[in-house]
Amino acid sequence: MTGKAHDRIVVESQRVGQPAREGEIREIIQASYGTRYRVAWDDGHESTFRPTAGSARIVPAAKVATTRK
Repeated sequence: MTGKAHDRIVVESQRVGQPAREGEIREIIQASYGTRYRVAWDDGHESTFRPTAGSARIVPAAKVATTRK
């Protein structure tokens, strides 16, 4: 699944007991070696992120808006 701007991305922790990292996708960066996302993380930081298979899930912006009502 590929994300779009304003979708949420959730990255599960690799350590037991640590919470998942969540943020909003701001930009999609296409490259010959794969897709990267510019993400504004909920902790206030911003970075580019290239998820590996199974490391992240994307929650479409439409679902986020529906669950917040």
